Amino acid sequence: MKKIFSLAIICMAILGSVQAQNVQLHYDLGHNLSDDLKNRPSVTTTVEMFKPDRWGSTFLFTDIDYKSDGVVGAYWEISREFNISKNKRWAAHVEYDGGATTGEAGTSYYGSRFQHSVLLGGAWNWANKDFSKTFSVQLMYKYTFKNKINGAHPYSGFQLTEVWGMNFAKGLCTFSGFCDLWYDPNVSGKLILLSEPQFWFNLNTLKGMNGVNLSLGTEVEISNNFVWNNKGKNNKFYAIPTIAAKWTF
Repeated sequence: MKKIFSLAIICMAILGSVQAQNVQLHYDLGHNLSDDLKNRPSVTTTVEMFKPDRWGSTFLFTDIDYKSDGVVGAYWEISREFNISKNKRWAAHVEYDGGATTGEAGTSYYGSRFQHSVLLGGAWNWANKDFSKTFSVQLMYKYTFKNKINGAHPYSGFQLTEVWGMNFAKGLCTFSGFCDLWYDPNVSGKLILLSEPQFWFNLNTLKGMNGVNLSLGTEVEISNNFVWNNKGKNNKFYAIPTIAAKWTF
């Protein structure tokens, strides 16, 4: 599943008073790049919301994956930060992650729930004076609950998250992304790495396009021990690009 942020806007909102919502459409090229990924969904939509207030900020996103015959999975995260410094750079962070997916067995479908998780920790958020460059780092304790159907046990671990954003070329271009590293005793090496750098062309900065809040670009999902392939394993490194569009409102 993807974890996609409107990073520059979000960090602006953390340190200022901006609100940001967007809808994204990603065409995933993974099924064209490797035989191991032929069953990977080709389309994902993402809805994001960010809202600051006097105490801190709330962020959530939902990913929905599709195949030609319908929705095959959904995932969402919601997090809350509470400011603990006057300049709003230091914050306490609490988060929930969870979702579900489906598969195919002959002529029928089956469903599976992800082990849901809660995360608690701290965050440090930074931006330069004009908010064209932003950075955030979060270090959190992560508790993953048991799954009673497949027998997956609960476990404790950690997650380290870095988030960055950079606007350049007078706002025409945005380079943004995140990197997550977390502990999972069920994978090779006990660690999962996931990073999703994005590059966007913001069309509303072009002459005659004012008010057209459409961005076109790409994302590359870079991961190790994360993506489940057709062999039922998640012990490989992948770099999977998308072709993407985003509407901000």
